Amino acid sequence: MSRQKTNLMLNDAICRMAAPESLQGLFHEHEEGYPLPSSESLEEIIQLARAILFPGYFGKSQVNIHTIKYQIGVNVEQMYHLLCEQVLAGLCFSHVSDADTDKVKVADTDLTMRAHDIARELISRLPEIRRVLATDVVAAYNGDPAAHSHAEIISCYPVIKCLTNYRVAHELYLLGVPLIPRLMTELAHSETGIDINPGATIGEYFTIDHGTGVVIGETCRIGRNVKLYQGVTLGAKSFPLDKDGNPIKGIPRHPIIGDNVIIYANATVLGRVTIGAGSIIGANVWITNDLKPGSKKYKQQKKDIFDLEFNNGTGI
Repeated sequence: MSRQKTNLMLNDAICRMAAPESLQGLFHEHEEGYPLPSSESLEEIIQLARAILFPGYFGKSQVNIHTIKYQIGVNVEQMYHLLCEQVLAGLCFSHVSDADTDKVKVADTDLTMRAHDIARELISRLPEIRRVLATDVVAAYNGDPAAHSHAEIISCYPVIKCLTNYRVAHELYLLGVPLIPRLMTELAHSETGIDINPGATIGEYFTIDHGTGVVIGETCRIGRNVKLYQGVTLGAKSFPLDKDGNPIKGIPRHPIIGDNVIIYANATVLGRVTIGAGSIIGANVWITNDLKPGSKKYKQQKKDIFDLEFNNGTGI
């Protein structure tokens, strides 16, 4: 094939991919100078947060009681600057500016100031985030006889890594930051196989044993001292539609889980149902209705055909 024909084919593909009709819903136009959300920067923020919240377990620096204040200070300063940049990127991503240049400049300044305010507020909440994560460590340790120490829980267990991402992201979600909280929890999803929407509310002493395949939806509300096993889904049963047939966003559609609930592997709880305090849901159970406090819901076991025939004396 000649070079001229190759160039014509390439140019044709480029023109078709740049055509507005082919970009419907797939193109996000940025204002000049606006920062882009960066997965690499968010990963660095998470690593810094882990090093701050669990000093000596994460991060590259050696830490002792004499240098801990200095090391936390260095990490906090780095985290703050990265947060300012990434929060601003999130705010800019969803910001529609005016065509008037002066108004755009004012909007940019306002967004930058707001990003700095949010970053400072998030840093100020880190002590409380650490306090709550400490209860999660206790819950994971007390809930697993195979765990030998809190150090093992912090270093090895995917639930702590996932909850660190989630609890930081949840605070940013509460502070009104678009996009960035979801990117943070999706980093944990990729790392651990646990998918927690940053909008979910999760109480103290929460743990997930093993963890792989757990899904917790945006409007889910989870009480204190709740334990989930792998494969549990706390999801939505249906999506109400508006007059144009589009899903209605932002309405409560996920379960409310009371205090002291245990949900075993691969159970599915769907819709805005309430699981009463102290309830136990067995493995592979499908729940779409409320459960009273103290309920026990298990899947009915059916005898295997082989066992049934053998017990009847028929054999094989």
